[in-house]
Amino acid sequence: MKFPLKSILLALTLFGTVACTANATPETVSPAAVKKTFEAKFPNRAVVSVRPAPVGGLYEVVVKGRQIVYVDAKVNYLFVGDLIDTAKRESLTEQRMVELSRVDWKTLPLELAFKEVRGNGERKLAVFTDPDCPFCKKLEQESLTGVTNVTIYTFLYPIAELHPDATRKSRQVWCASDRAATWAGFMRDGKPLPEVADCDAPIEKIRQLGEKLGITGTPALIFANGELVPGAIPRDRLESLLNAR
Repeated sequence: MKFPLKSILLALTLFGTVACTANATPETVSPAAVKKTFEAKFPNRAVVSVRPAPVGGLYEVVVKGRQIVYVDAKVNYLFVGDLIDTAKRESLTEQRMVELSRVDWKTLPLELAFKEVRGNGERKLAVFTDPDCPFCKKLEQESLTGVTNVTIYTFLYPIAELHPDATRKSRQVWCASDRAATWAGFMRDGKPLPEVADCDAPIEKIRQLGEKLGITGTPALIFANGELVPGAIPRDRLESLLNAR
């Protein structure tokens, strides 16, 4: 089963159900019980975690791929979308997504990446990238231009479904004598990739790592504080995240 974005009507139906019982004591159901019911109704959706939501009677269900859905205690109602704290004008769902996507920098297998050191290299950034991804080139040519005092770890993450030749090009970069310079020349300056002998490139290992981290697109940036951010974000935001603790 897929979970497309539900209509506002469905969300209102659910909240109406909750509101009608707001003065009563909410039914107490353990997260384990909700998980069991959810899996029985949606056996093709792997449940990562279940916990009570901030709204009484609702439960947050995280399914594989870090997708968040909300259900009632009996899983009779389900909706996908942002849960908003109206007082603070904040999306609790978005905050939870950031929390779920956080990566322990110390666990990253940096030996699967090649690195570029700028300035003193004290700040850290890992980038999952595809040589044929236009947004990855935008990141290299615009967002990263002029950024210094950083060590950039590049993980070659070709998405073959979108870019059929990206895996071959990724191998060319990895097998080059100077990976960082070859990458910079190709992505930033438009230089052709050199013809090199094939080697044992860790493309499959990086693919498995990306799937484990929930990375579904490129570029994907991981900062030293563990925050995982998708897309070719503007340079000012990138600088702010590099400085975050």
